[in-house]
Amino acid sequence: KIDYNELAKIVGMNKDMLQRFFSVLCNISIAEYIRRRRLSNAGQDFINDTSAKVLDISLKYQYANRTAFVRAFEDFHGVKASKVKQGCTNLKIFPRIHFNEEEEEDDKDIKYSIIETKEMVKYGKRIRTTVNAIREDAPIFCKIMECEYKTKYTYGMTEYVSRFEDDECFYWLLFDKYVPSFKKVIIPASKWLCFKVESMDARDIQKVVRDFYTKFLPSSKYKIKEAPELEYYHDGKTDFLVPIE
Repeated sequence: KIDYNELAKIVGMNKDMLQRFFSVLCNISIAEYIRRRRLSNAGQDFINDTSAKVLDISLKYQYANRTAFVRAFEDFHGVKASKVKQGCTNLKIFPRIHFNEEEEEDDKDIKYSIIETKEMVKYGKRIRTTVNAIREDAPIFCKIMECEYKTKYTYGMTEYVSRFEDDECFYWLLFDKYVPSFKKVIIPASKWLCFKVESMDARDIQKVVRDFYTKFLPSSKYKIKEAPELEYYHDGKTDFLVPIE
């Protein structure tokens, strides 16, 4: 059994931060990484020992019951566990993630400021995505909205189902003026960490976001609010805004 609190102690951060850090760094949540590794290893166990019982393997890899394991195994490998025991070797391998400790460090300082904003009223549309898929989904959504509406959006907003415990999120594009079919969005007055991006290019924005979660946040003492992040687009630049207490 894997204890997230123990993992967090090993890397020197709290459990919630570890889960978010891992997702951003590896493009997969810890829970999903563990699930895939377990199912990958289970397939190899059946190959190495065709006499192994399905129930024993399911318990070994922390499944509550045989039925749940069998269903998950078939979803992952595309073949029933019983078929593997009979000699089928058409399985998937989900490799371990390796971190290169010899990789050259980027020692550039991360510059930021703290700003405060009053309550804002915006109007917009959103898409459902995940913290991993948003890298691809957000730029596509932006292009669709640019083609469909003449009014330029001023903010992008990432709304989390649960910032540190769930991969699911919503990405909004927000406009200053009301447009039919748009939803009204109220952004409460807040204090923000502000990181400047010298462009509006998705790749540049994503790099700053990645640096924030993997470099800045683990070594900072700011308490992040359970609230949406903003991207403010202006003058060909972007402000990446993270809400703090």
